[in-house]
Amino acid sequence: MRLTTLIFGFFIFFSNCSNSQPKKYKIHTVAFYNFENLYDIVDDDFTNDDEWTPNGTQHWTKQKYEQKLKNLARVISEIGTPENSNAPVLLGCAEVENRDVLEDLIKEPKLQQFDFGIIHFDSPDKRGIDVALLYQKKYFRPTSFSNIPLIIYKKNSIKKEEQSEIEDDELEIKKENNNRVFTRDQLLVSGFLENEEIHIIVNHWPSRSGGEKVTTSFREAAGKLNRKIIDSLQQINPQAKVMTLGDFNDGPINTSIKTALGAKGKKAEVSEFGVFNPFEELVNKGLGTIAFRDSWNIFDQIIMTESLIKSDFTTFTFWKAGIFTKPYLIQNSGQYKGYPLRNTLTEAGFSDHFPVYIYMIKEIGQ
Repeated sequence: MRLTTLIFGFFIFFSNCSNSQPKKYKIHTVAFYNFENLYDIVDDDFTNDDEWTPNGTQHWTKQKYEQKLKNLARVISEIGTPENSNAPVLLGCAEVENRDVLEDLIKEPKLQQFDFGIIHFDSPDKRGIDVALLYQKKYFRPTSFSNIPLIIYKKNSIKKEEQSEIEDDELEIKKENNNRVFTRDQLLVSGFLENEEIHIIVNHWPSRSGGEKVTTSFREAAGKLNRKIIDSLQQINPQAKVMTLGDFNDGPINTSIKTALGAKGKKAEVSEFGVFNPFEELVNKGLGTIAFRDSWNIFDQIIMTESLIKSDFTTFTFWKAGIFTKPYLIQNSGQYKGYPLRNTLTEAGFSDHFPVYIYMIKEIGQ
């Protein structure tokens, strides 16, 4: 089958060399975007958001906040174009302070036409940032959703000499209070994309703050939790269609993705109940969603179960993946030329991450 260049609205046309009648496919875009510090300007007594207030170190004003919303709305409205003129029907989000900022975002003029719904829970993250899912109500109907906590602990934060003076039951409580790393929950949403059941896990795995090696066990734990969620869905339905997407703070070849989650970079390597990561191929080509010291990596990924890649296209099936890198998202001068255009102390930018997306297609006849 050979892809033609004809694209009309939500439909893509394919032609077969042995068949003069082109096949017609419906297309949907699924995406993920780390919004990078989407805070409102209100000081929340229960989160560490002081710097993101008018009097904080970021000098985060109403004007900057409103500009940030406009910037993000523009990106969301364009992710997946030109192959698909519609915005993503499902958009995983990270680094949002609360539901209010999402309500403000979907009211932006560039997004109102898409009639987005919101699924969000407050997480225990110490910075007060959460994950969420935006969905177009016209195409997706959620049936259940839950936030699944990632329980991880630091090691050796209580000295041995202190332990000898504490009763065993008290020691366990003290360990939990002192050792727990408070990070983002994993958001599981189940529902119907048109008439097809699908499950989405939205992630923002523990950061590399403190060093990659020191924190790698945290992300491996996140990968194991992800795998556990997928396994539970596949036990109920072996053909469950599951997408896990987010900012994993690790690249496609790191242990948390390759071993803990078990993602494969080639379709042929994906066994029954396995998962496929199309972004491994992109990182091998030198592409990236985030840069550090001129080194690019793809922390933002969309990974899917075997049931989404080995269909005959009679149901929605993975077609291809991409990184959204329009020129206006890129710093065009200075020390960080070529990097994502993020916030500065003087003006609101977009994000330090580029969004990622995949296309899901389904044959609808000739």
